[in-house]
Amino acid sequence: MLIREATTEDWPAVWPFFHEIVAAGETFTYPLDLGEGEARSWWLLEFPNRTVVAVDDDRTILGTAKMNTNHMGNGSHIASASYMVDPKHSGRGVGRALCEYTLDWARTSGFRAMQFNAVVETNIHAVKLYRSLGFEILGTLPEGFNHPERGFVGLHIMHCRL
Repeated sequence: MLIREATTEDWPAVWPFFHEIVAAGETFTYPLDLGEGEARSWWLLEFPNRTVVAVDDDRTILGTAKMNTNHMGNGSHIASASYMVDPKHSGRGVGRALCEYTLDWARTSGFRAMQFNAVVETNIHAVKLYRSLGFEILGTLPEGFNHPERGFVGLHIMHCRL
């Protein structure tokens, strides 16, 4: 697996699984009917932030991550990131590789920590992954997310000191 900078030419391969994940409404706080143009502008970030894709030997896009400053001004020393793995390629370590990549990016870029603002508590695979990489749950916003099957569930704020 290779992780490389995403380009606008990658978007047509990212959009189908991006749309599937967002429309399912189980893991992201994005609008369920998010349009392609707006999604592209939200996901494909400009420098100094970054967006990457994970590709296999056939150059098939397996997943993607965006990494960015979490806050502006005096909070700009904290990074954040988001990840999407094509469901057809889940269970292959793509999410772990992308998360490790973003943590390395944040360290080498001089950030002091990485914070995730809204990890849905029922997304147990992501929570387990993040904890295995050193993230802690700082707190949970009770009923902060309206899950389509489980109703109102919590949103974790997770933090990893770099």
